[in-house]
Amino acid sequence: MDLVPALEESLKQPLKSVLGPATAKVMAEHLGLHTAGDLLHHYPRRYEERGQLTHLADLPMDEHVTVVAQVADARLHTFASAKAPRGKGQRLEVTITDGSGRLQLVFFGAGVHKPHKELLPGTRAMFAGKVSVFNRRLQLAHPAYELLRGDGEETVETWAGALIPIYPATAKLESWKIGKAVQTVLPSAREALDPLPESLREGRGLLPLPEALLKIHRPHTKADIADARARLKWDEAFVLQVALARRRHADSQLPAVPRTPRPDGILAAFDDRLPFTLTEGQRKVSKEIFDDLATDHPMHRLLQGEVGSGKTLVALRAMLAVVDAGGQAAMLAPTEVLAQQHHRSITEMMGELAEGGMLGGAEHATKVTLLTGSMGAAARRHALLDLATGEAGVVIGTHALIEDKVQFHDLGLVVVDEQHRFGVEQRDALRGKGRQPPHLLVMTATPIPRTVAMTVFGDLENSVLDQLPAGRSPIASHVVPAADKPHFLARAWERVREEVENGHQAYVVCPRIGDEEDDPKKAGKQKSPEDEAEKRPPLAVLDVAAHLGEGPLQGLRVEVLHGRMHPDDKDAVMRRFAAGDTDVLVATTVIEVGVNVPNATAMVIMDADRFGVSQLHQLRGRVGRGSAPGLCLLVTEMPEASAARQRLNAVAATLDGFELSRIDLEQRREGDVLGQAQSGARSSLRVLAVIEDEEVIAEARQEAAALVAADPELQHLPGLRTALDALLDEEREQYLDKG
Repeated sequence: MDLVPALEESLKQPLKSVLGPATAKVMAEHLGLHTAGDLLHHYPRRYEERGQLTHLADLPMDEHVTVVAQVADARLHTFASAKAPRGKGQRLEVTITDGSGRLQLVFFGAGVHKPHKELLPGTRAMFAGKVSVFNRRLQLAHPAYELLRGDGEETVETWAGALIPIYPATAKLESWKIGKAVQTVLPSAREALDPLPESLREGRGLLPLPEALLKIHRPHTKADIADARARLKWDEAFVLQVALARRRHADSQLPAVPRTPRPDGILAAFDDRLPFTLTEGQRKVSKEIFDDLATDHPMHRLLQGEVGSGKTLVALRAMLAVVDAGGQAAMLAPTEVLAQQHHRSITEMMGELAEGGMLGGAEHATKVTLLTGSMGAAARRHALLDLATGEAGVVIGTHALIEDKVQFHDLGLVVVDEQHRFGVEQRDALRGKGRQPPHLLVMTATPIPRTVAMTVFGDLENSVLDQLPAGRSPIASHVVPAADKPHFLARAWERVREEVENGHQAYVVCPRIGDEEDDPKKAGKQKSPEDEAEKRPPLAVLDVAAHLGEGPLQGLRVEVLHGRMHPDDKDAVMRRFAAGDTDVLVATTVIEVGVNVPNATAMVIMDADRFGVSQLHQLRGRVGRGSAPGLCLLVTEMPEASAARQRLNAVAATLDGFELSRIDLEQRREGDVLGQAQSGARSSLRVLAVIEDEEVIAEARQEAAALVAADPELQHLPGLRTALDALLDEEREQYLDKG
């Protein structure tokens, strides 16, 4: 065992001592790399072949790129300018080609001398810089470059092998400099501890880790790259799944009070009241939940359901089962608007069963209490008393439920609505409110592809509600290209008028509120008209509402709703809209989750390209909730060929949230799957792609579960323990602990 730390030492060496302070500083600040081991795990993004060149034709705008190409011609121009009035200004224009396209390089001033001597026609080199457009042509201004001569000791050594690795780079550090730094630490790869158990590695024919690291950084053939990536994907998937399996194992050791409903209790009375029968899916998922609630360790279940699939009903039945068994159930909503709304809809669904302790309450009735931060002192005292005495069987609230003052009589179940808006610390604090850990049900209306559920929510069992209840209407979705076809936008407002004339209501959604302070730093800069069009601020609720009220929707009752309004005002606006006293609600995404107005049939989303795919799907789910068909219009000024338009076309083409969530993920990449589940931060997954590598993740999950069941402390696997420590640094460890 003592050998292990010694072996690992060279990988823990700070880059400062290996590469020198200047390079190490840039690597730490811009790439988050601190040790030799970090750098070894900074894998090439792709590889260039000496004989084959980057497609200059498909270069992305405004991105830092590295290309390998040949100089076609180079011309030196002189010109007059403010700095060089006598026509002494110099500009070197170099055209490079790769067979697929041409790209202009530009050097100015004193910077022209070296490239003028070196970049002769026929020379091949690697060029790195930011792609911009000048006179409608792509160009790189003052790119860094490295000649590919193929002679001299160092160059031959560095570019040995026909495949040139291209690393994820930054403006401060070009790919080839990263490549040279990697060559410096590569010898220590031989000492890398292998986290995979030998039996697993051999059973699946995977390379040992040191060999995989050598091959990913210095491949001789494409097969080397494929073998190395296959091995490194397994590492990432397996170490992550072991972390999650240990979580599940630890959870299964916790005690909980089993909660079984009485055959003649409040749940049975509630089911008798329902004016419709449960769908097949609702029955199946309810059974999974009730089976979990009946065990003596805490349920940890994720309930995914399409917008409108009846998740709230399934959750309410679980809550009533716990009330039947003598416990209390708490539902946590991310916003006050939502908490109030859940409270309203649950009280309506339960009728006299929600009137416990009141005249006219049914025999098995309980009390349904609301607790939010903005309640008055008297109402709040009353609510706290209901919780502490157990008078309230069902409690609905925002994170006000988590404050220290809040005491429950016997908390048996916590339902968390919209997990991704709800911090881990909050879930943890609520768990501490039960005498024993309460059962946990997490609901989300954002469909999550199976593999993401296995990684982000890997410590939860997964239930999916994928059929819509009878009586829900289809939603027609169309993209409205406002810039190319302004008359389409005029027609969109006519459609809204028609819906209102037919007795329905409409939403108009904007990305911004409109009363934000302008940033004085930005205000000073003069911008060109093209720049303005490209970078104009997103449309704002207050501006759009004013424009519609005076123009296209004049005469209709238009109101505004956004997150910075006082909670009472928000609630009043929602009530008027729900009661049909408002025709058109112009809102931000506060309406994204849980707002239920069956009479609202149309939605116009302004600047739809500024929203993510899943968010658009969520928003669209607010219409078509009644018997009349829904209409969703996605307004954008983005050109036909842009990626943003393709994203909107995908949303318009399907109502299948799971399909859309895959598209969303493919476009956004995974974000950091641990911890920053939603933020798009730098991914902790380097070669594993959550969507494409579904099989690897599923198999790794099985292997990890079997391994942890046999050896929860991983006593026989020092390499795996080291890898886990590296993955679960402080913040992530906490995340998993509280997940």
